Amino acid sequence: MQRKKNMGQILIFVFALINFLSPILVEMTTTTIPCTSIDDCPKMPLVVKCIDNFCNYFEIK
Repeated sequence: MQRKKNMGQILIFVFALINFLSPILVEMTTTTIPCTSIDDCPKMPLVVKCIDNFCNYFEIK
């Protein structure tokens, strides 16, 4: 009986860990697009600026 309880707790822990780490890992894998001006950056529904020769995206809140 104790073994089933521990297995359930481990499963919940792994699920919570995946949910916590996935946004962080997705954010870390963003691509860097080189640019010389704002026109070189792809058009998206976000605010795009060319800073330090790379396209940076900003969310409007």
